Amino acid sequence: MTANEKVLYTGKTHTTGGREGYSRSSDDRLEVKLSSPGGPGTGTNPEQLFAAGWSACFIGAMGSAARKMKVALPADVAVDTEVDLISTDGEYYLAARLNVSLPGIPADIAREIVDAAHQTCPYSKMSRGNISAEINLV
Repeated sequence: MTANEKVLYTGKTHTTGGREGYSRSSDDRLEVKLSSPGGPGTGTNPEQLFAAGWSACFIGAMGSAARKMKVALPADVAVDTEVDLISTDGEYYLAARLNVSLPGIPADIAREIVDAAHQTCPYSKMSRGNISAEINLV
């Protein structure tokens, strides 16, 4: 970490049992049962959790971009994120699509907001060059 960097928050979880397990945050705000995708369990899976986190972060990044452009985001802004777990020759990887709805904002302005958000969102930065990610306006 450089002298200019400052940790704003550290999320901490304790997970047991892997995809058929349980995860709890250190502040007890998150308690989640885990199940494999498509399996018989009743829990969520890491891909859904990643999709939820990315969606929430992306909306925040769009809000920041919109403020800089002096544009108000609509109250019903939404991001439907799809995270694929893919297997090829026994290797696993992820791919994602963020389907962004910005009702009432002209398409060219919406695209500017979305593109700016994709450059600044920490989840987008983390995934860039690591997984295939499409950002779609819907």
